[in-house]
Amino acid sequence: MTETLAETAPRSPVLRLSPGDNIVVAIREIPAGTALPTEGVTANHDVPQGHKVATRPIQAGAPILKFETVIGYAAHDIAPGDWLHSHNIKFDAVEKDYAFARDYVPTEILPPEQRATFQGIKRANGKVGTRNYIGLFVTVNCSATVARKIANYFDEERMEDWPNVDGVIPFIHESGCGMELTGEPMDLLRRTLAGYIRHPNMAGAVVCSLGCERNNLVQFFEEQSLAEGKMLHTVTMQNVGGTAEAIKTGKAAVRAMLDEANKIERTPCSAEHITIGMQCGGSDGLSGLTANPALGRAADILIQHGGTAILSETPEIFGVEHLLTRRARSEEVGRKLVERMDWWLDYTKGKDTQINGVVSPGNNAGGLANVLEKSLGGSKKGGTTGLMEVYRYAEPVVEKGFIFMDTPGFDPVSATGQIAGGANLICFTTGRGSCFGSYPSPTIKLASNTPMFTKMVEDMDINCGEIVDGTKTLDEMGEDIFQHILRIASGEKSKSEALGVGEEEFAPWPIGVTG
Repeated sequence: MTETLAETAPRSPVLRLSPGDNIVVAIREIPAGTALPTEGVTANHDVPQGHKVATRPIQAGAPILKFETVIGYAAHDIAPGDWLHSHNIKFDAVEKDYAFARDYVPTEILPPEQRATFQGIKRANGKVGTRNYIGLFVTVNCSATVARKIANYFDEERMEDWPNVDGVIPFIHESGCGMELTGEPMDLLRRTLAGYIRHPNMAGAVVCSLGCERNNLVQFFEEQSLAEGKMLHTVTMQNVGGTAEAIKTGKAAVRAMLDEANKIERTPCSAEHITIGMQCGGSDGLSGLTANPALGRAADILIQHGGTAILSETPEIFGVEHLLTRRARSEEVGRKLVERMDWWLDYTKGKDTQINGVVSPGNNAGGLANVLEKSLGGSKKGGTTGLMEVYRYAEPVVEKGFIFMDTPGFDPVSATGQIAGGANLICFTTGRGSCFGSYPSPTIKLASNTPMFTKMVEDMDINCGEIVDGTKTLDEMGEDIFQHILRIASGEKSKSEALGVGEEEFAPWPIGVTG
């Protein structure tokens, strides 16, 4: 897509993405009979915004090309001007040339003195936070009520005595017992919890347990090298005498940390300390043309300033993973991504899941015919820099630059893994209007189109629909997003924060057997 989009968009109801494409995308609703002068065809059907129109004859079985990438095959002969969607685009396997590291180019990082800054919170271990919370965690769902009641006690009125603490938040999950005692499920749960407890946005934590659960508190702390101290406390219900005593003990533990947590002050910090987790949900046909590539531009800028951007949702890059392996810094990194995709294909074999073709009803209504088309748009969040590393779910992210973390496509589960890995901000694109939020890392929501942004303005932070409206270019929007990232990282509240959204969205991946 060219940088002249802002100039060309108002002149036509459709957008051509690449010269070799056999489709164009409707940037507004097109009634049947509408002439498309830039393409020399007339719409044969009503075409909703975000959907596709054929621009030349396409024989049955021939590929449908978007961004000159295969998003499916013609289910039957298609005439110029025909509306193209899941009714006449067939999902099938795509030939992939992984070409490991073929297109890798090292990113030129700005020298330290030229990097952007934000008002961050410097921690004793050298990490930098964007927020300052105390968290209530549970080893098992059996202690969830205790953790929630402790956290709820410290409401806005009580917290007025500690103005530099953003809040006391419960992080409740549904697991911890009746599960596999060893192996990936337990490893995943424990590294997720530990990632949050150690997170630079967390000033302190209380970990609540029942006492007899399979996710044993002592084993969890030993395995994750956690130790009780001034800013990390534990409460075991069976040891202290039950629910009421556990709540009382937990409240005292939080009080003991609040004065220390309140001592922080924000100071200028390099943007190299910002790590964003990139998410998309409720996508539409414009997400891959506006919000996603604009976020990709912002990610490129952040990386140039020494920061880190995490792309995830492995099932939602299926079909375009070869576009990422070509950018990998080494064959080893590229093969890690292929290995994770192969795992997913085996894991979902024979199941009615998105990776096997069918997107959600909302995605489909928004113009996405299948997972190949959704993946093509979603991958554009990753910008253009080299793929530096591939991590498993919730693993600590230590590499700088553009990285990939293996997660499911379900947004709360995916973002939870990214935050556990160290993301101190989440950037979330949406076309249909997702209302996601997150703690302790705030979420910035980017709308793909102006009508939805206007309708849901209390939930949306940035209107990327300006790109197809013709008022901003992708580069301009990318710079706007980057500047917004710096402001939110400095303490300005995002829309989801102002609404208090995020407490229920802590969702570790429930992989494995429940027995």
